[in-house]
Amino acid sequence: MLDIPVDHHSTVPPYEQLRQGIIARVRSGELTAGTKIPTVRALAAQLGLAPNTVARAYRELEQDGVLETRGRLGSFIASSGDPTRDVAGRAATEYVTVVRRLGLDDDTALGYIRAALNE
Repeated sequence: MLDIPVDHHSTVPPYEQLRQGIIARVRSGELTAGTKIPTVRALAAQLGLAPNTVARAYRELEQDGVLETRGRLGSFIASSGDPTRDVAGRAATEYVTVVRRLGLDDDTALGYIRAALNE
């Protein structure tokens, strides 16, 4: 059973709450590589969400490399460990490449990051 609280009164969309909840459980080690997760319909029924909401979260998690779908076998936590670190690392590297190309100094570049984090 995948028990992830979803606050229907939050400004964060339910699919994003679900996506973040699964990522948090992967990072904590609660969900390890190869762990089968519930079907879209089963999790939607369990959490009281529309199946399309769960499907969107699963789709985005698969695009991020957190989940892998194995046809009729279902969806599983990806075997590559915590792919969120890889995605964040690639994003950081790409950001630094752009910053260098623009000729910005490190303090200015970090200022943009801090501003984005505080939004």
